[in-house]
Amino acid sequence: MSVRKRTIVAALATAVVATSLIVPATAASAQNTVQPAPTTMPIQLLALNDFHGNLEPPQGSSGNITRINPDGTTSTILAGGVEYLATQLKNARVDNPNSLTVAAGDLIGATPLLSAGFHDEPTIEAMNKIGLDVSSVGNHEFDEGWKELLRMQKGGCHPVDGCYDPANPFQGADFPFLAANVVHDRSQLPILPPIWLEYVNGAIIGFIGMTLEGTPNIVTAAGIQGITFKDEVETANKYAKLFKLVGVNAIVTLIHEGGIPANGAYNNNCNTPTPGAGVSGPIVDIAKNLDPAIDVIVSGHTHAPYVCSIDDPAGQPRLVTSASSFGRLFTEIKGDYNKATRDFVRASMTAQNRVVTRDVPKDAELTALVDKYRVAIAPIANRVIGHIAATITRTPPVPATGESALGDLIADAQLASTSSATTGAAVVAFMNPGGIRTDLAYPSSAVGEGDGVVTYGEAFAVQPFNNVLTTMTLTGAQIVTLLQQQYSGPNLAAPKVLQVSQGFAYSVNPAATGAAKIVVDSITINGVALDPAATYRVTVNNFLAGGGDGFSVLISGTNLLVGDLDIDSFEDYLTANSSPSTPYPVPAANRISVAS
Repeated sequence: MSVRKRTIVAALATAVVATSLIVPATAASAQNTVQPAPTTMPIQLLALNDFHGNLEPPQGSSGNITRINPDGTTSTILAGGVEYLATQLKNARVDNPNSLTVAAGDLIGATPLLSAGFHDEPTIEAMNKIGLDVSSVGNHEFDEGWKELLRMQKGGCHPVDGCYDPANPFQGADFPFLAANVVHDRSQLPILPPIWLEYVNGAIIGFIGMTLEGTPNIVTAAGIQGITFKDEVETANKYAKLFKLVGVNAIVTLIHEGGIPANGAYNNNCNTPTPGAGVSGPIVDIAKNLDPAIDVIVSGHTHAPYVCSIDDPAGQPRLVTSASSFGRLFTEIKGDYNKATRDFVRASMTAQNRVVTRDVPKDAELTALVDKYRVAIAPIANRVIGHIAATITRTPPVPATGESALGDLIADAQLASTSSATTGAAVVAFMNPGGIRTDLAYPSSAVGEGDGVVTYGEAFAVQPFNNVLTTMTLTGAQIVTLLQQQYSGPNLAAPKVLQVSQGFAYSVNPAATGAAKIVVDSITINGVALDPAATYRVTVNNFLAGGGDGFSVLISGTNLLVGDLDIDSFEDYLTANSSPSTPYPVPAANRISVAS
């Protein structure tokens, strides 16, 4: 069914629900009949989040999921790939006729080349094929701007690049994207439907979809001009009241905001030692304040797995779930629906994260889709651009510093691209950690490629945003502020440690909090102490230059010079500094130290 038709159906259905509330009550009053005993029916929700266009099985650590074994040890499982996801979802629906598949945002954006090379149309097509019923928007749905998001919903050719297959134009999403808290500045109306009704064999379920209010801090400003992101709790509670007004009592919130579990294993018990104690972060306060009429909260954004029970404002336990990222997990939520009250039986609701293992047959329809786009992008994706000696990971070897080997490599590439007198005269480069999406894996990921070979497709999976390098002048004092903003302001609760280029060094104090974590006297550039009064040429990407990720001091940079795309600098650096006989070594990740 087209989105237009489904929207009309939803609107009509709401009217029908409102009418049905009146007629039975009137009849019962006139006839003085006794209401029938409540009857229930089982409902299944299969939930995804943060898929990020990972149509092929993710590489490196992004393709693993951690499990707690019965003896208390942990192990990793290879997981993900849309061909396996489709099969796993089909298997989960067997014997569950009353099933819906839902998502909590970031289906697209920050995607590998297989999807990004076609403006994420392949991912939308894949979501249509796996049977997705409804999704909230996430921050990455705005990576190419909110007007491009509307194209993802409605279909049509790309305004610049046109149609990949003019004979078969992109049809858009068969499912609705919900954006309850994203409104036009002028009209104050949502840019996409805020709520949605689904009918499952007589059950009526209402969905409220939102992204995090802080989206403007983590997307490029140009893509969200003319729209505003509203408070999540106020928005959801407003629409929950609307649902209740028309008699929709079974309510699910799909929200692209999340938490951090105490243990990252997918099967960790989030409810020990007490319900909800095993998760922290923004989703906890949101869950505690959402209207008690909301029965389930499907969350995302943090790429973490958890299934928690957090009390609502009435003191009643309520499920809060997240299924990690990249299609490695999905959450199976089950419960009873009471036909008489038109509500979930809250006490019956259970949830479990399921691993998308690769030991099941691939779904043939999804294989055909992936193969079609793989063939089309192959000449670009399979181009060899370098060689590495071992896997270079984005995981910090010393968690307290936040510095990774891959972050060092990328920052070095950006500095090399902008260090000459004509390209910017930069002396240091900083890279945002959220822009590094996966490891640079040593094992071969392409047929016939060979271990240690880096293709353009693999490099693009690491840096998929096509950000532009920007070199600016900052004072030493502003660089200090930049480092302090890693741990303060919007980043106080969840620090964002910038990756730094060779020659830049400093220490952090693990016992301190906020801006005080930076040991200011330890900051050096090429062995010389940073001078607060001096000026330095600094390279960042355009996302950071616009104050993204809470680094507002960068907006004050002067003498800006725009350079290459970040992926081009990455390619040039690897090509110039590696070969089959001298592969690029794994960086030491020792530029940020822990103060003793």
